[in-house]
Amino acid sequence: MQPLISAVRFLIENIAGFFALALLCRFYLQVARAPFQHPFPQFLLALTNWCVIPARRVIKGIAGYDTATILLGWLTVFIRDSLLLSLQGVSLNLGMASAWVGMLLLSVTHVVQLSIYLLFGAVLVQAVLSFVAPYNPLAPILSRLTNPLLKPLQKLLPPMGGIDLSPMLLLLILQLVLMVPVTYAENGAFALLRTAAAF
Repeated sequence: MQPLISAVRFLIENIAGFFALALLCRFYLQVARAPFQHPFPQFLLALTNWCVIPARRVIKGIAGYDTATILLGWLTVFIRDSLLLSLQGVSLNLGMASAWVGMLLLSVTHVVQLSIYLLFGAVLVQAVLSFVAPYNPLAPILSRLTNPLLKPLQKLLPPMGGIDLSPMLLLLILQLVLMVPVTYAENGAFALLRTAAAF
């Protein structure tokens, strides 16, 4: 039975994680005003339109942001985390506020985590493309995602000898964010869940 549960956990974690990443990427591309003519954004639209378009009829945008898409991304992570906890044999007392606060904090933390992974990947791919294919159509899309964070770092750390070290600095900062505040938030969420569950 254990191998079957492990297989189900693997499928839930990866399929839900991939879909949540697609929703988050769609949201951030819209925030960055990135062009959607490239095959990659078109793929994201094709993959997520089935749930985003109906959700937009109910969830209106706030301050020009696509609230429906980011909420669907969070909901996907929330459902994934709930299913994974149940597969681990965790039975939450839903009558306790700590169960809801813990699940909310855990899912929000994992959305932040996935967002950092997404940015991490965008910076890495952009750095590689700048060397091997600087005129790749994907480059402007990645620039829209990363420039808001890279530009301030370039002022702190100007290019040296024609080499821009700001992507490396950003990757170090992102890694530190994952290691410290994100890990503390995740541990805090599990601590709350322990008060409302028998692990």
